[in-house]
Amino acid sequence: MLCKPIFSALTPLVMLPLMAACSPSQPAPEPKADTGTAPAPAPLAPATPQPASQPTPTTDSNAPPKPGATKTFTDWTVGCDNGLRCTLGSLLPEASMGQDTITLNLTREPGPVANGGGKISLAIETRNDQAATKRPPASFAVDGKPIALRDGGALAAAIANAQSLKILDAKGGTLSTLSLKGAAAALRYIDAQQGRAGSTDAIVAKGPAASRAPTPALPVIAAVAPSGAAARLTAAQIATMRKRGSCDLGNSPSGAAPEMFAPEIHALGGGKSLAILPCSTGAYNLIGILFIIDGAKIVPAQTDAPSGFEETGADPGTRVKSVVNGTFENGVLTSYAKGRGLGDCGVMQSFVWDGTRLRLSEQSEMGECRGNIDYVTTWRTTVVRQKSAL
Repeated sequence: MLCKPIFSALTPLVMLPLMAACSPSQPAPEPKADTGTAPAPAPLAPATPQPASQPTPTTDSNAPPKPGATKTFTDWTVGCDNGLRCTLGSLLPEASMGQDTITLNLTREPGPVANGGGKISLAIETRNDQAATKRPPASFAVDGKPIALRDGGALAAAIANAQSLKILDAKGGTLSTLSLKGAAAALRYIDAQQGRAGSTDAIVAKGPAASRAPTPALPVIAAVAPSGAAARLTAAQIATMRKRGSCDLGNSPSGAAPEMFAPEIHALGGGKSLAILPCSTGAYNLIGILFIIDGAKIVPAQTDAPSGFEETGADPGTRVKSVVNGTFENGVLTSYAKGRGLGDCGVMQSFVWDGTRLRLSEQSEMGECRGNIDYVTTWRTTVVRQKSAL
């Protein structure tokens, strides 16, 4: 059972817009209604829009992917992406696994508050908590002091020096008690990573200095807009692809439908198609190898970043690039490699086609198998769609 990150990877949640001092310098994803439950996992967003006041760049920056690292401070995990958007998420203490199942993530945008940056948003994950479906979260209590459900700035400041955090329902009943061990250290880490330490914008490491928090520009990927019809493969071509990928379906679940192992073919544009060929399977992961079809020519796909279980060697029998539980929709190839069936650890990735190779457009991860299924984003890009030459 894999319970550590595959690399050094979002599940959409109950997103709550917070009352921060200013709006973010780069807009976060549109908040979802507070329904008390979250929808099923969905592909990562392929792009992050630029602020409305700035023109969207169109030239590919050709930046090599460098996802940010994640760290754990006792009962909290934290990470920042390449745009310095940082998230800390609560982890269930080992003793409470299977009891309290609500988790909380706080995300802070980059940039000085004076320039519109630094907004704090939160997400409460209730998908694994049956009680919360009937009694949705309504407020917080930090050391007994009430905090409004949507006031993320107040919540972040309060937990930095507190002993107790409770999530309450509309009647004031306790839905969950979250451990605050490590929360202050995780917030201090965000202050340092975003360049706020010693400034008035810091959450924990406050000081008199004016904030010089940077707002790094996101890399641009010039991706091909999908067009045309998907290629059709013969049985002989599929057999050749399986042989080249050293695919072994001998360990497939008994009773599995044959269509589970049929290749998916998707048009990429420019006369090319992407084939996702199921190659091996486990209890909760289906590994699919990737090929590019160009007329009669079929070659293994290339990616600009490790994909699927590549770095762990979980599929050492093939050199063909792969994705795990892969899907392709609206020109975005996604991979969701679970560390275990609950999905509370692993890596989620999105790739887009630039005409030559698949480029990592977003990555999120959770390195701790401790109940939090709201992954921390560690890599983002701006994707600009272009028509293919053909």
